[in-house]
Amino acid sequence: MNQEKYQMCSNCIMDTTDPDITFDERGWCDYCRNYYENILPNWHTDERGAKYLDAVVRKIKEDSRGLPHDCLIGISGGVDSSYVAYLAKEKLGLKPLLFHVDGGWNSEVSANNIHRLVDGLGLELYTEVIDWTEMRDLQLSFFKAQVANVDTPQDLCFFSALYNFAVKHKYRYVLTGGNFSTECVREPLEWGAYYQTDMRFVKDIHRRFGTIPLKSFPTADILKYKLYYRYIKGLQVIRPLDYVPYIKEDAIRLLTDRFGWQKYAQKHHESRFTRFVECYWLPQKFGFERRKAHLSSLVLTGQMTREEALARIAKPEISDQEMRDDFEYVAKKLDLTKDQLQDLFNGENKSFRNYKNKLFLLNLGTTIMRLLGVEKRVIR
Repeated sequence: MNQEKYQMCSNCIMDTTDPDITFDERGWCDYCRNYYENILPNWHTDERGAKYLDAVVRKIKEDSRGLPHDCLIGISGGVDSSYVAYLAKEKLGLKPLLFHVDGGWNSEVSANNIHRLVDGLGLELYTEVIDWTEMRDLQLSFFKAQVANVDTPQDLCFFSALYNFAVKHKYRYVLTGGNFSTECVREPLEWGAYYQTDMRFVKDIHRRFGTIPLKSFPTADILKYKLYYRYIKGLQVIRPLDYVPYIKEDAIRLLTDRFGWQKYAQKHHESRFTRFVECYWLPQKFGFERRKAHLSSLVLTGQMTREEALARIAKPEISDQEMRDDFEYVAKKLDLTKDQLQDLFNGENKSFRNYKNKLFLLNLGTTIMRLLGVEKRVIR
């Protein structure tokens, strides 16, 4: 990057490592302007949100009367999904089935958190275990493709398995931990956050670099679950955290005190692979720091000052020794030597745009959803 053109937002900490970011005369970025102009005026966690959520809960209960479970909650062991499980059972009076996908990278903390919640809330847990040989082959394909999207296979199976299970077993409602409070600033597509369920993109990379067929790996293309599952099968995805006061540190304290839940260093670090990607692979290889989006969300929602975010981003989330340990762990898990993984790291960086994808179609859909008021975040 040309350092003479480098700029950081004067209100949050997003910067020109997002190549499409824009700034106004105050030095505020378009993420901030969008937050104040589009998200905040339409985000209600007061009595309006409570009234809406109450109506949704009544509908869920009516539609599921007599069934053992009235909704499905995907749970990772992270704070957002854990708090949704607590909220659904204890505050909303729902009977959720907790659904977990084991992609082979669970940390001990995530496994502990899930079982603490299951026991503490008296809920049932269903776990889908992904075939490791297929997961490994797809992940290696993304490493070989030299894209920043090496976390795509993990996210793809998480979303796909959840929605496929819901439709197969006739669940009409899925509750997720997605929320404006900690995610009002979306990670740019270039930072490895391109749509994980664009199957045209996934298939092109696996066709070029994969070595075995994906026979059992769960997939659900983004258009399939956004259109077919929603409008033909009637599956509704609900984000309850957008309708209640949700402060991350308060939620962590409640989960810790009530269930013995364990805090982890940073958002998404419940997966050891994601911790490696976000702490080492993306910053060191591509210069992308996803923490800038995560921390900027907390700045905009008043959960952290900009000064605190700058201090946090100025130092690594984990130690050099932990990074070396993670590098060795990931190499061994993928059946690579450290030198082989280092060779992949040293390869020429590429973008998702170098491979077949549905970006034009997805951008069109995003534009329509923004015009309809369904999508309020900046996605690019």
